[in-house]
Amino acid sequence: MAPRDSALRNFVWTWGAPLALALPLLAAPLVLSDFRLNLLGKFLTYAIVALGLDLIWGYGGMLSLGQGLFFGLGGYAMAMYLKLETSGRRLPDFMSWSGLEALPLFWEPFRSPAVALCAVVLVPMAVASAVGYLVFRSRVQGVYFSLITQGLTLIASILFIGQQAITGGTNGITNLKTIFGFSRGAAGTQTVLYFVTLFCLGALYLLCRRLTQSRFGRLLVAMRDDENRVRFLGYNPVTLKTLVFALSAGMAGIAGALFVCQVGLISPSSMGVMPSVEMVTWVAVGGRGTLIGAVVGAILVSLGKSALSESYPEVWQLGFGALFAASVMLLPTGVAGFLRSHLAKVARRDARGDAGAAGARGDAAVAEAARAGEVDAAGAEAPATSGR
Repeated sequence: MAPRDSALRNFVWTWGAPLALALPLLAAPLVLSDFRLNLLGKFLTYAIVALGLDLIWGYGGMLSLGQGLFFGLGGYAMAMYLKLETSGRRLPDFMSWSGLEALPLFWEPFRSPAVALCAVVLVPMAVASAVGYLVFRSRVQGVYFSLITQGLTLIASILFIGQQAITGGTNGITNLKTIFGFSRGAAGTQTVLYFVTLFCLGALYLLCRRLTQSRFGRLLVAMRDDENRVRFLGYNPVTLKTLVFALSAGMAGIAGALFVCQVGLISPSSMGVMPSVEMVTWVAVGGRGTLIGAVVGAILVSLGKSALSESYPEVWQLGFGALFAASVMLLPTGVAGFLRSHLAKVARRDARGDAGAAGARGDAAVAEAARAGEVDAAGAEAPATSGR
């Protein structure tokens, strides 16, 4: 019974929890206003970033403080196409204000939606592959890896701010009015964007779930626990780390592109150090190494941040900080980790109760058998006594 019960619990946790989260998200357009639906769609893009971060941190043991960089690269790639679509044959407004008279050459390919969609994934993955290979080949890990990724994010945000003529500077790329020929602000467009974002989140969750349950996922966990042992077994940790780092960067790029479609702008503030640190809080609150916890954490933290900023605009940052500190101290393994440990305790208590009941039934059966044996023995002796 115990193995079957354990398999059932794992099945419920693996598929029941995502389904319980998916059903309300699917029904959200029926009950939410256009503004709230757009806000929830933005939170779902954050959940995609959290999934990728959980893959490298929760399973691979690599804490990246630079996911905002890849989020921003994917967002800028999508925004470049949308800006050219909105501007038509005219030069984008921020370029005209900066004194440019012709579109920069590297902008030209982004007139094609196919190029833009490919760049959303490939550009962040290429940057992550190059950086990851150089870092991991030097066996940099732990806090040093975190500091390097944070430094790269800071450098990139400063670089984008300084290139006013080609990136929009501090304001970024704004005033994006159309998406593939449709009005971005239309209610129908926003609903479609929401479902596209939800579909991408579900597909990437299934991909991550498949990876973590495969041999690749077991290697990630083994590398997290003891990298030298994995190396001695004949595997190359540099390749494994670079691959998963690039995969998480590609997921962040997809999230950035969907964020631009939802919000209609992208700026260096979205790819700075603070957004990258906030992404870590999503996974920490939800529970790293659980996937579904990363998704729940991103949505819960974003909802809490939005609710506090609306209700207490003057002190919401203090409240948000206190909420995060309390959640980390009270739930060190995150929401998902707490629920999983609680369910395990309940299951063990039930198992002990079943074992105790079974033992009591066994004792009763033994006693009954003993009494039956005594009766049979007495019955067998009676004829012999009367005969003598």
